[in-house]
Amino acid sequence: MSKKTIVISLGGSLIIPSETKEVNYTFLKGFRKILLKNKEYKFVVVTGGGYTARAYINSLKKENKSEKLQSLIGIAATRLNARFMSYFFNSDQDEGIPHTLESVEKYLKKQNIVFCGALEYKTDQTSDATAAQIANHLSTSFINLTNVSGLYNKNPAEFHDAKLIPEISWENFLKRTNQIKYHPGQHFVLDQTAAEIIKRHKIKTFILGKNLKNLTKLLNNKKFVGTTISN
Repeated sequence: MSKKTIVISLGGSLIIPSETKEVNYTFLKGFRKILLKNKEYKFVVVTGGGYTARAYINSLKKENKSEKLQSLIGIAATRLNARFMSYFFNSDQDEGIPHTLESVEKYLKKQNIVFCGALEYKTDQTSDATAAQIANHLSTSFINLTNVSGLYNKNPAEFHDAKLIPEISWENFLKRTNQIKYHPGQHFVLDQTAAEIIKRHKIKTFILGKNLKNLTKLLNNKKFVGTTISN
């Protein structure tokens, strides 16, 4: 029986949190353990740029560099994180980090876990959008791991009474994301381009936080804390 493939967008804030500015070693060890244990799946892990990307982007902003250059350095940071994760998993990808959907598919035929960042160096190309594109290409579901437990009705970092939204439609989620103006290095649970892709192609999407117990529960079809985006 062929294995089901799941696409995971791993937020850069979970790799190197801005609070510590150091690799989140304990979290990544737990993440690795879960993926290696769930052998009934294959995984494509798309890494975000997180703190590293934002540090570079903010410096370019101070130099009044264009948003195009800011986007490109952000993409480079996602690919650096992908290379790090492939080494961390002892999964050195001989041909480097994939640049195309076809190369992702090619890698999947040879290994159970594939790492990539944003695939192309072009404006507004994000790791979230890349993950959504890959999920559509592979006709599978999409898990977004970020530093909050899911989608809230308002920013939980600013409002103590913020409430988790456990379920939302693709259309309503897109409306929420479109209320935010895109900028390179932005931080939201899922960006606008990804929201458009999952709505257009009806990709079932899950947003989970850094509590890895919820990832285990989701992979085992058990009740979890997070947000499901569907019809």
